[in-house]
Amino acid sequence: MDFVENSGSSLEAPCREIIEDIEDLISSQDITPKERYSSKKYVKVKARKKKEEYIAPPVGDNIPAVENIYIKTWGCAHNTSDSEYMGGQLSAYGYNVTNDKDEAELWILNSCTVKNPAEDHFRNEIESAKKLGKHVVLAGCVPQGAPKSSFIQGYSVIGVQQIDRVVEVVEETLKGNTVRLLGPKKENGKKTGGASLLLPKVRRNALIEIIAINTGCLNQCTYCKTKHARGDLGSYPPEKIVERAVRAFEDGVVEIWLTSEDTGAYGRDINSSLPELLWKLVEIIPEGCRLRLGMTNPPYILEHLEEIAKIMNNPRVYSFLHVPVQSGSDEVLGDMKREYCRADFEHVVEFLKNRVPGITIATDIICGFPTETEKNFEDTMSLCENYKFPSLFINQFFPRPGTPAALMPRVDPQEVKSRTKRLTELFYSYEPYGHKIGEIQYVLVTEISHDKKHYVGHNEFYEQVLLPMKPELMGRLVRVEIAWQFLQRQELLVIIRFGFPYF
Repeated sequence: MDFVENSGSSLEAPCREIIEDIEDLISSQDITPKERYSSKKYVKVKARKKKEEYIAPPVGDNIPAVENIYIKTWGCAHNTSDSEYMGGQLSAYGYNVTNDKDEAELWILNSCTVKNPAEDHFRNEIESAKKLGKHVVLAGCVPQGAPKSSFIQGYSVIGVQQIDRVVEVVEETLKGNTVRLLGPKKENGKKTGGASLLLPKVRRNALIEIIAINTGCLNQCTYCKTKHARGDLGSYPPEKIVERAVRAFEDGVVEIWLTSEDTGAYGRDINSSLPELLWKLVEIIPEGCRLRLGMTNPPYILEHLEEIAKIMNNPRVYSFLHVPVQSGSDEVLGDMKREYCRADFEHVVEFLKNRVPGITIATDIICGFPTETEKNFEDTMSLCENYKFPSLFINQFFPRPGTPAALMPRVDPQEVKSRTKRLTELFYSYEPYGHKIGEIQYVLVTEISHDKKHYVGHNEFYEQVLLPMKPELMGRLVRVEIAWQFLQRQELLVIIRFGFPYF
């Protein structure tokens, strides 16, 4: 339900009366961004090749009076993309999106509900904003999945499928009103992927475009809270995704990330499929650019393995796939309602390793699921020891309120920590990159390292390679020789002896 109420803020608000519904401010119908902004003096929308184009307001003549907006994001690439869209709309309207939280009049806090620590950080940031007297808009999966939570009451909330209305929410919040927009996007009575993919964007990294190809999933995992927020599967049409990718490359992007709660399930609700989408995208990827496929659960990739292998052998697609197994025990997988068994996961790994030489398979493990016994955990250890995954995300079980697993008897916390430590030690015991020293590779350079001392690129297997900070390398596909291993850890890889642009 969408509504706006007066917050009782001490700030002077132009509108004193209680507004029953935000639609009173615009229309009784849900309208498109083009229609919504058509009456705004400084936001122009024009057609070019049947595409919506947003023109930012002129500098020095902005509406509003250049309020500063700070956006904080937790969680997955999908959340990051949502924040980029919200920042893009606000910038186009005339707000100044800043990384300086102190100078910002309003904070948008885009939350993640996967783990307790992420939600705890979210709560702490709300309290921090309150103490500093900031206006606050809450976004993301926490308020969407649990809108009645006491700690979000009294704050403006924008739902995960309502990010195209962030300007309205910010405007009203700055006036001292409280806005809640949590309804789903629907077309012909059916759920869609969400807000338009053609909205303006402020990218966190100007070289990387994150495209959410669908929202929600088909599973009912007993430990997952994200399902409560993102809901059932809603896929964007292939042509909309391709159009977004074309625009991104025109903007100078060199790398596309496809993301969602489960990319493998893409298209099942719209009579399409992931391979159909990927083949269309491969056709428009420019020379020197690459595409990365996001996380897919085992059940929905099994039937596409042959096509996925062909696509990942394309030089413009990273030979990389994130397939979370969560446990090596069939008993635990059953209790998790993961809808596959260990043999299914092993088939995915073996098939892709045989058909895509050198492919990187990343996976996730949950240690200490409520029904996990020592024997179950040993099954997980044996799976990881067998495949020696170079990218392994190890997580302790967190009981998320409202999920079936939260009601199950817990494994002793000390035992959970012990199992996590044992699996982590196993991960650090093997060294997956030493054999690559001396190899000639082609690396796409897109980032700066955390220590600000190197550029970061990725080779065809999406393995990180560190390069000297030479400006001419950034955004380029570079031919390098791997000189030596720099670190032995999950996100590590190597540093180069020499490099020069390939294109």
